[in-house]
Amino acid sequence: MSNDYKDSKFKELLDKLQQESWQLELLISGFAIFGLITAMPHIRTAMIVAENDKQIYSFVALLIAFIACSILVFNLLIHVVLRGLWIGALGLRYVSGEIDFKKLNYQHNFTKHLKKRIVSFDKYVATLENYCSVLFAVSFLLIFYVISISIILLSLVGIATLIISNDNLPDTPRTIIGILFLFFILIGAFLVFIDFLTQGYLKKKKWLSKIYFPFYWVFSYITLTFLYRPLVYNFLDNKFTRRLSFFLVPSYIAISVLISFKHKKTNYLESATKISSTYLDTRNYENLLVKEDDFARIATIQSKVIIDPYIKFFRIFSENVENRIYDYEPTLKPKNDKRGFSSDIVMFNSTEYLKNKDSLTKKYLAVFNETHQIFIDSIKFKTDFFISQNNKKQFGFETYINIKHLTEGKHILKLKRLRKKKKDTIRVTEINIPFWHFKQ
Repeated sequence: MSNDYKDSKFKELLDKLQQESWQLELLISGFAIFGLITAMPHIRTAMIVAENDKQIYSFVALLIAFIACSILVFNLLIHVVLRGLWIGALGLRYVSGEIDFKKLNYQHNFTKHLKKRIVSFDKYVATLENYCSVLFAVSFLLIFYVISISIILLSLVGIATLIISNDNLPDTPRTIIGILFLFFILIGAFLVFIDFLTQGYLKKKKWLSKIYFPFYWVFSYITLTFLYRPLVYNFLDNKFTRRLSFFLVPSYIAISVLISFKHKKTNYLESATKISSTYLDTRNYENLLVKEDDFARIATIQSKVIIDPYIKFFRIFSENVENRIYDYEPTLKPKNDKRGFSSDIVMFNSTEYLKNKDSLTKKYLAVFNETHQIFIDSIKFKTDFFISQNNKKQFGFETYINIKHLTEGKHILKLKRLRKKKKDTIRVTEINIPFWHFKQ
């Protein structure tokens, strides 16, 4: 069979597939819903890991994937329900045929109203068919929209970080170039959004189209629109699909608003902060991190009730921890900051480099030990942190505290950090962890 779109036989094949497409729609919807529902918990867990580890780029990418999966599952579930209703309507039509208003024997005013509203059962079946087909197509179109919006947002962040905030580039040129790029992206995004809302108004006016065309051409590549442009215009050239598009966006906004509502039980008990000494946060106790998506936030001890003569304390590492160490000890900050994305394909480490790295790591750890202090109640305890990982594979610093002589009962463990502010060194509390100590 020829794939020439002008060939009559190819058009006949497409028409035949079009008539039987509902079977493929249901098959794909079923597999997609199953696969997405299975994958979404793992994506959510990976998001939590990225958020805890302050891996911004990974978190954003996973968030985009999670939003796309959520939209797809929601749309496909509605599609399956509507397609099931359509199949049920076809079965009923086979048994009962058209609606016989005479047999219903209603009064004239009701019969007239129902005939005006329903018209015919075949029209109802045809309308369901249209909604099912369009909803299936628009489900995947919306994913492309999510990707396009995400690319625009990432472009803005990329310009701000890679150009404007890049210390390796000359100050004035990078600022001018960065601002010009930012203005171009912002203006272009605004015009594309207006054109999307008005369904092509900027393309219809002569002088507006000339201004808009350069932005449209550039953004078609930035947002990958060229991959799905035929879908968009085929969607917009039909009155039914245009009306449906006006309904979809408000419906998503309404759903987002509805799911944001929650019942608040108390004015006080849910307002605890990370440094509160009145709140037992399960993320602060290692033995309570039992679920796959349970991760420590700042620091942990082994449990709420400690019968051991020691406390196992683990401080989670994040990029902010390293930034604070650089602020406290600027000599540790390398000239070439290698944090961020990098490739391990090309690797060359000389013996001298490894020795220097080892000595700097020891100094790094010494500064961490100097700046991070543990108090139980008001008593400072001696600590010796080492680089480690917890049971959840979170990277951080681990130490053990001797509490053999600690009195029994409730205590508050406090992690305090030294911070240089101008010429002064101040101590700030990072976290409070309540616990109870009882001797065996």
